[in-house]
Amino acid sequence: MRLHSGASVAAFAAAASAKSLSDVCTLSNVKSALPSNGTLLGINLISSSSTAAAVYNASTGGMGSTTSATYSYCNVTLTYTHPGKGDTVIVKYALPEPSDFKKRFYVAGGGGYSLSTDATGGLEYGAAGGATSAGYDALDGVSYDDVVLYGNGSINWDATYMFGYQALGEMTQLGKYFTKGFYDLSTDSKVYTYYEGCSDGGREGMSQIQRYGEEYDGVITGAPAFRYGQQQVNHVFSAEVEKTLDYYPPPCELAKIVNATIKACDPLDGRTDGVISRTDLCKLHFNMSSVIGQEYYCAAETSTSLGFGFSSKVKRQAAGSQTSYQPVQSGTVSAEAVAVAQAIVDGLHNSKGERAYLSWQIGSEFTDAETEWNNSTQKWELDIPSTGGEFVTKFVQLLDLDNLSDLDGITYDTLVEWMNTAMVRYMDSLQTTLPDLTPFQSSGGKLLHYHGESDPSVPSASSVHYWQSVRSIMYPDATEKQALAKLQDWYQFYLIPGAAHCGTNSLQPGPYPEDNMEIMINWVENGVKPTRLNATVSSGTYEGETQMLCQWPSRPLWRSNSTFDCVYDKKSIESWTYEFPAFKVPVY
Repeated sequence: MRLHSGASVAAFAAAASAKSLSDVCTLSNVKSALPSNGTLLGINLISSSSTAAAVYNASTGGMGSTTSATYSYCNVTLTYTHPGKGDTVIVKYALPEPSDFKKRFYVAGGGGYSLSTDATGGLEYGAAGGATSAGYDALDGVSYDDVVLYGNGSINWDATYMFGYQALGEMTQLGKYFTKGFYDLSTDSKVYTYYEGCSDGGREGMSQIQRYGEEYDGVITGAPAFRYGQQQVNHVFSAEVEKTLDYYPPPCELAKIVNATIKACDPLDGRTDGVISRTDLCKLHFNMSSVIGQEYYCAAETSTSLGFGFSSKVKRQAAGSQTSYQPVQSGTVSAEAVAVAQAIVDGLHNSKGERAYLSWQIGSEFTDAETEWNNSTQKWELDIPSTGGEFVTKFVQLLDLDNLSDLDGITYDTLVEWMNTAMVRYMDSLQTTLPDLTPFQSSGGKLLHYHGESDPSVPSASSVHYWQSVRSIMYPDATEKQALAKLQDWYQFYLIPGAAHCGTNSLQPGPYPEDNMEIMINWVENGVKPTRLNATVSSGTYEGETQMLCQWPSRPLWRSNSTFDCVYDKKSIESWTYEFPAFKVPVY
């Protein structure tokens, strides 16, 4: 029986519940649900490779899920090829038992250079979900940075485009079509489609909005690591500052600067709670030089690590474990350390003084600036973060190396050149900052975009800049007020006070959103548009407190220890607004 789009929800529910998981989770039903080749342009199914197996009472892998519930589902693998290529792409889907299915499809984001390998994240929402091999064994844990080069100087463009956006888009198109057939729905039935991801998972979500906007009803993107050319090279910036200024601060000295900044700027938002809710006020009113002379102390420390870097591939693990030693660190904060910290916060400029990129908000940890103790020389020395170093070697220099060996001969201008090379080279694949989202918006899509304000990995101003780019491109003739009103109907952006990268911050006990999917489903399916974002404080004096966060561009200002207002502060907005004259083309 095929239900038509006009059929009632009650009729569908009755029909669905009449079938059991064992009724639908059969290879014959799976094959009958596949689109015939030519139906989905560019995707040819290899039906003989399909599999189906029922899974009972399993837990799920939903993003941020705290539920202990278990679910039964049909685990399906499908295989397709791109006509004329001879490649093979494997996708897996987790389809809830018919009585649990709520006509939803869910896509989860990955992290680092890895796509998600878990298809079960949507089960708690009554949604089918999928994951893809992307044609390079991503389902088996192969990371994109391990296959980006065929060899020195030779880019694997197939893998690049698949990782960049194509694999998830195709998995979603195929999954939605297949899901309808699997549950005996007509092809024009509505299946609400959701995406959720953070970090590169946030970038992946933006890639879907920009490339496959018509496919999605609700997308949740956290701290998107987009603008790869600038974002990844920027991870080298802190080390270059230290080399340029010829000062390599002990980690404890930088930590003291951060903690002193938090303490000084905490009250500026109207409440002293250990959280800088207004990093813009901190930037405008706090002089970092005031920390010079303050004492710092950290005990000696021996730590053991498996040596994982940005990639999840096993080869990133060192043979056995690595033991690192840090001696006792004590002293007073030096002018040299403050100069390093201030230069990092100011962001990258070229030798002409032209801005090339934005930086992390003041009060964020200086993660990329951490130095390494050399027991032989008894000195703190340069430690180039592999997050940036590997990107430069593989993606810019096109050398199959895992990191830069040193920064000899490298200047700020070199970093700008690396950024420009990567931006141009990957403009249509990894940059992921196309600002015209008309297909997504016009098809009714809703976007919930959030970013931890004290993110030490992906600068929160990066998200602000993209939001501003979308506003200026999509509503060029509207007043600021008119454009904001239009955006709020489908694109809402929130800064999370004190939060770090895709999570809470051990240094600032601030709020963090926990029920984004429920909010999104209510917005998409019931028309309940949020105006503020629900978040919960997870630690500290105000643990358990619920805060309804301000939607950008309004900013929080506490008027008592229990209440804050969302205010519009022109100087605040200006402090978040950047232009990048170091580049000759627009940087969205």
